[in-house]
Amino acid sequence: MMVLLFWAMMLVVFAVATRIGRQFDLVPIVSQLLLATFGLPLLMLFWIEPHWQLSGAALIAPEWLKTLYGFAFALVLGNILSDVIELKMDRESLKIALPSFCIPFVCGLACAAWVLPEQHWLNALAIGLVFAITAIPVLYLYLKHIGYPLAATRRLVQTAILIDLACWTVFGLAQGSLHLSSLLLPLAGALLPLLFYACRIRRPLAYSLSFFGLLVVAEHYKLNALIFGIGYLSCMAWLKVALVPPLKTAWMNRLQTGLAIPLILTFGIVQINVSSALNSLSLVQFICAAGDAGRQQAAGQLAGPGLGWPFIPRRQPLEGKPAAQHSWFERNRLPQPAAATTVDQPGAVLRADADGPARHPAAGVGGPASNPFE
Repeated sequence: MMVLLFWAMMLVVFAVATRIGRQFDLVPIVSQLLLATFGLPLLMLFWIEPHWQLSGAALIAPEWLKTLYGFAFALVLGNILSDVIELKMDRESLKIALPSFCIPFVCGLACAAWVLPEQHWLNALAIGLVFAITAIPVLYLYLKHIGYPLAATRRLVQTAILIDLACWTVFGLAQGSLHLSSLLLPLAGALLPLLFYACRIRRPLAYSLSFFGLLVVAEHYKLNALIFGIGYLSCMAWLKVALVPPLKTAWMNRLQTGLAIPLILTFGIVQINVSSALNSLSLVQFICAAGDAGRQQAAGQLAGPGLGWPFIPRRQPLEGKPAAQHSWFERNRLPQPAAATTVDQPGAVLRADADGPARHPAAGVGGPASNPFE
């Protein structure tokens, strides 16, 4: 009963945080991430564990919760893949993906060698991959909420998917856990649309329901759901069968924002034993290690994509002044939304402004949009 009360309370807390964030022009995923990063660990440390006597393992133990988590996972991943699978991977995405993976990976290895010098090499490799891996749902939802151009969103999310596949493949090979069965089973499931087509099943809803259902199964049995999802939707695209959402778009978005994302974030955060980490390290050591790791990860994540941008074809010189007078950042910044927009503060939601040129939260200053991907 207490476990059920906890999860109901978490959904309410996330809904309130999202509502408050909108008052400050924050997109829902940003508000939810702030709550999950700072609020949930403190809540577990000072209230849930000492007063409710509930550990993270107890909170995620119920089978009904794991089933619900599988449905939430399938909803989010299926929604992302259905939007980005239509565009083929191109050279521009690869030029961003390679440095975006390599630079943070090297920073992670350096951080592991400095902070944890006596750890096994596999642990150091895992830390390097944690630095390099991307949060695909966060990237996708943020770009979607700020009204980013669809084609540019697809390219960037495809780049993130490529990086994640590289991370998990490298770690699986190093750990010795990348068995043929972990690849063959998702690939076999991805060929199911061909079987449906051979059986003369033409209704798109049948393909779509089996897609979301098999995503739940893949997550439950710890198979590679990403490989399955990409392969399944690629087969559907080759057969020219459209993916039909099981619910209306408005309901899908509400479920994703109000249930799926809070459930996924909470499910991951409550498994972190904050009290154990604080007991094993002094407060000063913990703060220093976290600060240095955060700085190295941020530097790697910024430097990696930055190395890829100069090699991507760009548009003609920006209007208003000769190309030679533009800074490197103005010439290479990411594609802008089509409508003229401004922002009041970094990270805020883009808002229309008829009097000024387009701005982007990352840019900070206005100027005609330059799209390096086109």
